[in-house]
Amino acid sequence: MSIAFTFPGQGSQAVGMGKDLAEAFPEAAAVFAEVDEALGEKLSHIMWDGPEETLTLTANAQPALMAVSMAVVRVLESRGLDIGSKVSFVAGHSLGEYSALCAAGTFSLADTARLLRIRGNAMQAAVPVGKGAMAAIIGLEHADVEAICRESSSLGSCQIANDNGGGQLVISGEKPAVEKAAALATEKGAKRALMLPVSAPFHSALMTPAAEAMREALATVGKHDPVVPVVANVLAAPVRDAVEIARLLVEQVTGQVRWRETVEWFAANDVTTLYEIGSGKVLTGLARRIDKSVTGIAVNSPADIDAVLAVLLA
Repeated sequence: MSIAFTFPGQGSQAVGMGKDLAEAFPEAAAVFAEVDEALGEKLSHIMWDGPEETLTLTANAQPALMAVSMAVVRVLESRGLDIGSKVSFVAGHSLGEYSALCAAGTFSLADTARLLRIRGNAMQAAVPVGKGAMAAIIGLEHADVEAICRESSSLGSCQIANDNGGGQLVISGEKPAVEKAAALATEKGAKRALMLPVSAPFHSALMTPAAEAMREALATVGKHDPVVPVVANVLAAPVRDAVEIARLLVEQVTGQVRWRETVEWFAANDVTTLYEIGSGKVLTGLARRIDKSVTGIAVNSPADIDAVLAVLLA
């Protein structure tokens, strides 16, 4: 019976996130100051004061979400929680994998912030606006959506980007192919097939230029084996080797976020509680839909931190 820490991805950002942590805990305030310094700008001001459209930009949302997650981690550590001995595994959804790796000591906080800024900019620049698209498909099986993507690929690349569980899959690729796939999904009985308001076709083959940018960036930063295994997005299995982790992070840019399988792996390996560390509670909701034997608990406020410490340090 063990616990895992999970870290949210893009879409969990909200103006004001982390401000209560910075006001309550000097350790949290220090995280936001260090991220600001690493990026050479006051990202914390955008996080706390907006505007929302600026925070939502990929290049801002990615390091901002990581900063909130790491603020929570640093407060927990300052109160006596040792991740290496208390937490069995870590995992993160897409950019959240970087937060997980920072928490597990693979990357420094400053390097993680810079990597995510590079990643956000590279993903945005990889595809001209309007060429790519993403769609959420609700209510079809993984194999059915894979078949639909293959059927649509005559119009361009189209693939599963996220398997979020609970019958929710996200597809990504060239706009005509994704639109065709969404229409086919409706014909084949999907409850919903919804085009998403995103700025780029994330986790698709169109992101290959961004993957190359990350290969270069990851080669230049210091890396350490994580203190606990990281369940990697593209494997849905744990890894502990820093060199392999860097290779998988490159693969992740164009590969599928296998979140359903990640939660199923946790359940099959005696993980009973997933603490979602950072903004929002998207992963907590997904865990509930994927496997009822796993409890999800969101940790993003001072009260949440007190509650977690009462359990984990008891």
